[in-house]
Amino acid sequence: MGPSPLERDAVKTKTIFVAGVLIPFMAASIIYGARGEDTEKPTIIVVVGAAGSPEYGAQFAQWAVLWQEACAKAGATFVPIGLDNVGEPNDRTTLQNTLSRESQQSPAALWLVLIGHGTFDGRTAKFNLRGPDVSTDDLSEWLEASPRPLVIINTASSSAPFLNTLSTEGRVVITATKSGYEQNYTRFGQYLAEAIAHPQADLDKDGQTSLLESFLAASKRTNEFYSAAGRLVTEHALLDDNGDGLGTRADWFRGIRPMQKAEGGASLDGYRAHQYHLVPSEFENKLPAQLRAERDRLELEVVKLRDAKESFSEEEYYTKLEKLLVEIAQIYELTDTTDDKLK
Repeated sequence: MGPSPLERDAVKTKTIFVAGVLIPFMAASIIYGARGEDTEKPTIIVVVGAAGSPEYGAQFAQWAVLWQEACAKAGATFVPIGLDNVGEPNDRTTLQNTLSRESQQSPAALWLVLIGHGTFDGRTAKFNLRGPDVSTDDLSEWLEASPRPLVIINTASSSAPFLNTLSTEGRVVITATKSGYEQNYTRFGQYLAEAIAHPQADLDKDGQTSLLESFLAASKRTNEFYSAAGRLVTEHALLDDNGDGLGTRADWFRGIRPMQKAEGGASLDGYRAHQYHLVPSEFENKLPAQLRAERDRLELEVVKLRDAKESFSEEEYYTKLEKLLVEIAQIYELTDTTDDKLK
């Protein structure tokens, strides 16, 4: 029996990376120039909402601490809201002002993490703050003009409508529920906070845990909790990063690859989320921002090509694949070569 299509892909990939690659002189000058400028780190805004009871308050605060510890490990900027004493302005205004300020501060990714309770009245979903709540429409308006790459994570109950409203091309949106009517207390937020920087959640063993891997690990642990307790599962987390506003559940993935077809010909969810690493590996840290962005773009082109493989002849498919993989290999070769010269 001959190799499967995936095995043939792997053989070609290995051949391309092992073979010598011609590196353009101009590209080398880019990496030298960019290395000294690549100092941007992501900003993580963690909003702890109204607790409702001291028990929930203690849990939410602990989840925020886990995010703070992950940010410290990553060298990321940690911006907490809702953990200090209530004052003026209220938390809603503080959040609006923080998003307005941070949205323009840097070209690096901006993460917004909501920890707490949510509500849904059949029309509008809200995240409960101390004082006036924040709605899906509020966040949509406040984030509309942000030029930064955005990750929005709502770990509250009734959070799914945030995904439907805030999803757009280039964003990653995660919610703890698949519907606004899943209104019970959610545990997904705890498991996501524990997984976001944990090596055990690194499914592809590349030395770093991606946002996708954290989502999958947290979803698995959520299901395990309900199974062990003999209870009906009342929360089903969703991830959307293709802009279609529908989201994908963890049980639609095999490993880190989505196995369901997206509606309307949209690309599948998960690929972009797998490019976000709060705590990057040593090698990932070597990549200057410009080359990392180009590598990510090329990787997305590869997965789009693979998703559309049936549309091409075998020869055409592998010709296109080889071109993309060679370009990715050049980036890695440049990074390794330049790093050796700088030592």
